Amino acid sequence: MPKIDRIELFHVAMPLIYPWRTAYGSDDVIESVLVRMWAGSDFGWGETTPLSSPAYSPEYTAGVYQVIKNVLAPAVVGNDVDSGSALHGCFSWVKGNFFAKGGLDSAWWDLHARQAGQPLWKAIGGTSDVIEVGADFGVQDDIDMLLANIEKANSAGFSRIKLKYCPGWGVDMVSAVRSTFPDQVFHIDCNSGYTLDDLDMFKKLDQYNLAMIEQPLMHDDLVDHAELQRQIDTPVCLDESITSPAKVRRALKIKACQWVNIKPCRVGGITHALEIHRICQEADIPCWTGGMLESALGASVCKALATLPGMKYPSDVFPSSRFYTEDLSEPDITLSGPSTMTLSDRPGAGAEPIQERLDRQQIDYAQIS
Repeated sequence: MPKIDRIELFHVAMPLIYPWRTAYGSDDVIESVLVRMWAGSDFGWGETTPLSSPAYSPEYTAGVYQVIKNVLAPAVVGNDVDSGSALHGCFSWVKGNFFAKGGLDSAWWDLHARQAGQPLWKAIGGTSDVIEVGADFGVQDDIDMLLANIEKANSAGFSRIKLKYCPGWGVDMVSAVRSTFPDQVFHIDCNSGYTLDDLDMFKKLDQYNLAMIEQPLMHDDLVDHAELQRQIDTPVCLDESITSPAKVRRALKIKACQWVNIKPCRVGGITHALEIHRICQEADIPCWTGGMLESALGASVCKALATLPGMKYPSDVFPSSRFYTEDLSEPDITLSGPSTMTLSDRPGAGAEPIQERLDRQQIDYAQIS
C-alpha cells in the first residue's frame, strides 16, 4: 500500500486566447489548482479547475486551494492509501467540496497508474485508445462570428457542436444556426441560467432538433428538471446538478434527465466518476465527458474517462491551441483525426506540467508533509 508522504499544491492562472463567455459570466484566464502527490520517490499529478469565482458551482479556485491545503491534504498525508475509496475515507467527514476532493483523487489515480505501469485509461477500465470529441462555442461577439466559427468546425469534420445559451443569446441564435446548418448535430448548454418560468421558451426549442439541452435550470436542482423533462421533447442533460453518485441516483429515480455529463473533478474525482458511470449504465442512461478548460493534465484525465463504455456522445475535450497560446502542461492535447483524439500508452494520465510555465503562471504554492 503506497504511503502518501507529502502533497504539493500549485494555484495557477492560465491566460485564454479569447474570453470564455457563458450564462454565468466571462473568464479571461482559467484558474486551476494542480496537485502533486508523493509516495516515496513516486508521484502523481492531478488538476482541478472550478473557475476563479463561485459562479459555475459554489466552489472557486482560491477556496479550493485553501481547503486542500488546510483540511484535505493534512488528512491524507501519512496514510497508506491503496484505492480511491480509501483516499476518500481519509476525508469522509468533510461535507461537499467536490472540486477540492477531485484534485486529490485525480493525483492519486495518476500515481496509482504510474506505479502499475499502465495508462490511466486502461487502469480505469477504458475500452479504446481513440475517443470522439466535439466542438464548443461560447457566446460570440455576433451571429456572423458564430456562424463563421461553426463553418470552420464543420469543415474540420467535428461530429457535433455545443453552443452556450443565455438570455440575449437564445432562441434567435439557435434559429440562425439551425437554418444555416440543417444537418449538423447541435446541443445547447444553459449553465443553469433559467427557471421553469421559461417553460414556453424551452418548448419552442423542440422544433430545432437539438441533441439535448444541458443544465437548463438551477445548478443544484433535480425536481424542476424532472418537471421540465416531462413537458418538452428535447432530452435534458444534467451537468452542474450531478456532484456525487447520490445525486445521480436521485436524478434517475425522478427521471430528471435523459443524459448525464460527467466532469471528473466536479463529482469528486475519478473514483466517483466511475461510480456515476456504473449507476447510469445500470439505468440505461447514456453519459458523456465534460471539461473545465483545464491544461493538458486535466484534459488527459477527461480523455481517459471518455474511453469508458457508457460514454455515448462526443466529449468536451479540446485541442490545447483552441484556448491557450501555450499549454501549461505537456504534451499538448491534439486531434488525431476528424473529431477524434488518440490516448497515450504512457503510464498515468499521460501529461504533466512544464516547470518553467508552472513557475511563471503560479499564484501560490504550498507543501504539506
